[in-house]
Amino acid sequence: MTLAWIILASLAGGALSVCAAAFALWLRGRWVPMLVSFAIGTLLGASFLEVLPRAFELGAPQPVAASILGGLLGFFLLEKLLLWRHSHEHGEGVEPAHHHEHGRAGMLIVVGDTIHNFVDGVLIAATFLQSAQLGLATSIAIVAHEIPQEVGDFLVLLNSGYTRTRAFVLNVLSSLGSVAGGLIGYFALSGFQRWEPALLGVVAASMIYVAVADLIPGLHKRPELRATVQQTLLIAAGVALIAIL
Repeated sequence: MTLAWIILASLAGGALSVCAAAFALWLRGRWVPMLVSFAIGTLLGASFLEVLPRAFELGAPQPVAASILGGLLGFFLLEKLLLWRHSHEHGEGVEPAHHHEHGRAGMLIVVGDTIHNFVDGVLIAATFLQSAQLGLATSIAIVAHEIPQEVGDFLVLLNSGYTRTRAFVLNVLSSLGSVAGGLIGYFALSGFQRWEPALLGVVAASMIYVAVADLIPGLHKRPELRATVQQTLLIAAGVALIAIL
């Protein structure tokens, strides 16, 4: 019965996240660049207000900090690998302007979001093993913060050049990470509890790297005062929404 609750809660969280992404399917294309600022806010808000405090609560500061630094370096190298592969396929020194919009930020956000969903599944399993009431409360909290984040991730994928259909499919596949985390957490929770703080550190690193390295530089292409105020307000709105939820 406990395993059934874990699977249902994990699937429900993924389904609601997918519904949120489906809502984003109806967004007009011209809204996407503007809403990227909102996505930056949700990424930074989730990492600094949700993931990092949880990681430092569960683990010693030094290992968690090391996992964050390692995650940032790892995503830097992953992006370099994507750039190297592209230049190798299209000629040395070639770096078309559209390449930034075709996969780098999108690939990183999918990897980070899948890990995040996996950790959420482990957390759901851990709480349901304690009690059904605690498990349900945790599941509701996870779903509440996942919905705005998934919408933000979907907008990042659109801004990275993915079609709406492909972005939707990637969100669906990424959401299944919570089911995998729930199942593995149920059968091998004692082993994963030790790694949970480090995994959360990597999740935070992916969010911070994408927001700071891939998305914020694009905002600087519009330095005029009106655009800057608009971007700042939308980033603050994204952070505030995560804080409220």
